[in-house]
Amino acid sequence: MNLLSGILLFLATIALMEGFAYAMHRWVMHGPGWFLHKSHHRPRVGFWEANDLYFVIFAAPSILLLVGGTYWGWHPATVWIGAGIAGYGAIYLGFHDIIVHRRLPSRYLPRSRYMKRIVSAHRLHHAVESKEGTVSFGFLIAPRPESLKAELKRRGNAGVRAPREPAA
Repeated sequence: MNLLSGILLFLATIALMEGFAYAMHRWVMHGPGWFLHKSHHRPRVGFWEANDLYFVIFAAPSILLLVGGTYWGWHPATVWIGAGIAGYGAIYLGFHDIIVHRRLPSRYLPRSRYMKRIVSAHRLHHAVESKEGTVSFGFLIAPRPESLKAELKRRGNAGVRAPREPAA
């Protein structure tokens, strides 16, 4: 596999991971996997939460593809796909855990329209503490906050609370 094909596969994998992450968040984490994810919709006690196990679960395929392609003779494409999954994981970690939830110290403040939009959308996702009735399940692509606020209002969810704002 040539370098250009590998880079394109890597970038395509990152792009496709947004759809996969949306589906997993919407139908697994807010479905049968709620027993882990609910810790993320409640105030955190300490640094770790049960939801952090999803990071390990979603890293496993990436590790398997990287090891298989590097050491076990699998097709070279598996390395690029595994790296793309890891790349999306790194983007997710930076956006979700560092920028939005401030789990590590950061001086970053969203200034661009895009960053303000995805941060606001994620905060509106957290306006609901229950597994039903929430909005915005993507991480890098999100509806306009005004649309999400209108949807939350339309639903009249009793579990709605003010979104958490990070410390400045």
